Amino acid sequence: MAGDIFQRLFSLSGKAALVTGASGGIGRILALALAEAGAVVGVHGQTPAKVEESCQLIREMGGQAIPFSADLRQVEACRRLITEAHTALGRLDVLVNCAGVNRRKPIEAVTEDDYDAIMDVNLRSIFFLSQAAYPIMRDQGGGKIINVGSINSNYGLGTISVYGATKGGLAQLTRVMAVEWAKDNIQVNTLTPGFIITPLTEGPLWGHPHRSRWLRNRIPARRPGQPEELVGATLLLASAASSYMTGNMIVVDGGFLAGGSWEEDEATP
Repeated sequence: MAGDIFQRLFSLSGKAALVTGASGGIGRILALALAEAGAVVGVHGQTPAKVEESCQLIREMGGQAIPFSADLRQVEACRRLITEAHTALGRLDVLVNCAGVNRRKPIEAVTEDDYDAIMDVNLRSIFFLSQAAYPIMRDQGGGKIINVGSINSNYGLGTISVYGATKGGLAQLTRVMAVEWAKDNIQVNTLTPGFIITPLTEGPLWGHPHRSRWLRNRIPARRPGQPEELVGATLLLASAASSYMTGNMIVVDGGFLAGGSWEEDEATP
């Protein structure tokens, strides 16, 4: 009976998913998880060699993967990516908007190029990728859009003003997409990671003495999150198990947003 329930609610067999930013870090892990659950996965990234690495990992575990490349700073490239993915995959049931960029600077040092680069990828591309995916999912009878956000949509942190603004905007965009597209059986939710250790954060955050100490003291779990710890929430949001969940932020942050305690001993570095 338990196996039947899992298959009915969580299996992605016969489904097709596109994951942007899947050439490494969080995106790669999520692409692998979707493939293991049975989906054919479109793997998007900027570096062809890294995209192929992700595809090969999926194939080695018996899954199906198709590589894609697109410059998400360009609206037409976003639209073309959705069209190409739909054609190659045969359908499009799940869109995971995971691609993102950041440039850590104090507000007074942020340039116009910094602002545009972060906004274009983190917010504008998600709007137009989802807009292009909508009619495909509507005509199929439904779909899932998972926007990968950040706890910085709820928590202000110095030196990431533009990044935080994009993630705050993404949380609101998710809600409006959910409201407008619920009638078409399309669920739109935000996966909201906390401080996850990846190749991009290992050095500037977890490898930095002051920042890593601050994070370990501030996170109730006293440690960084691992990309694999986002898999459970992702499979929930990508599958039939979340058919009545839309417009939500699913937070995976080791308790960061829950608060803190001054009674705890200081975390070890």
